[in-house]
Amino acid sequence: MKRVVITGSNGLLGQSLVSLLLNEKDKYKVIGFSRGDNRSGRNDFEYVSIDITDEMLLKEKLKTYTPDVIINTAAMTNVDACEDNKEECDKLNVDVVHFLKEYAEKTNAHLIHLSTDFIFDGEKGYYKETDDPNPLSYYGMSKLKSEELLTSSSVHYTILRTILVYGKVFDMSRSNIVLWVKKSLEEGKEVTIVNDQYRMPTYVEPLALACKLVIDKKAKGVFNVSSKKLLSIYEIAMEIAEVFDLNKKLIKPISTQSLNQKASRPAKTGFDLSKSIEQLNFVPENFKQDLQNFKEKLT
Repeated sequence: MKRVVITGSNGLLGQSLVSLLLNEKDKYKVIGFSRGDNRSGRNDFEYVSIDITDEMLLKEKLKTYTPDVIINTAAMTNVDACEDNKEECDKLNVDVVHFLKEYAEKTNAHLIHLSTDFIFDGEKGYYKETDDPNPLSYYGMSKLKSEELLTSSSVHYTILRTILVYGKVFDMSRSNIVLWVKKSLEEGKEVTIVNDQYRMPTYVEPLALACKLVIDKKAKGVFNVSSKKLLSIYEIAMEIAEVFDLNKKLIKPISTQSLNQKASRPAKTGFDLSKSIEQLNFVPENFKQDLQNFKEKLT
């Protein structure tokens, strides 16, 4: 049986992973590390309320549970907030990874770390794992630093890069693009959406499954995980309206420039998924199919 520590177990991916791994209790012992109370709605796993930016405490708790696998889903992901609070961003996005890396080096634990398309500048799109990063924002820079900590180490690491993660879990502290667009349209509110940024949104359930595939295959290295079709964020919103049968006329396109955001965003990301398909047996869907699956789960 593998002991798996999930940092950020109260988050969207964290809760999804807890549920997925608890389906196979004979294979995995799940330990969740997160701030505050356990928000997963489940009490059939070990939950540790912890500030993982406290190095001594984090390492002490890891020693207590001696995980075979650590999945680091915790991060500060608000791109503009990272630009404003660089120190706080580094604490969670870089320092924590450094602490986990040091622990994993000593214990041979398999460290799985979540990263982002925002390490790229968005000049070309359909990025391969081997393409040169060039982050435009402090958030992207912090995630790149965290990757470099692992790629230059002796740790058995896996980096899963992903894009615009969405879904719904028991108790959520923040929304995501699908829930936000859906709720706004249901309330009859107009939404303005950028039409000149392109992404491949990622449904949280296949992402959790990719993490599990990595554990089971002991895969090492960098892998891309997302849906398989590049869409403008405006097109993403239109598909949400279509699948949930909501009023498309409320969706208004806007240019990135007119948004005046604090941090720069890459214009066009998206991933080449062939490595994950071949080596992990990951099966990507197009966004619409993932949305259908999500809709069924909601109902």
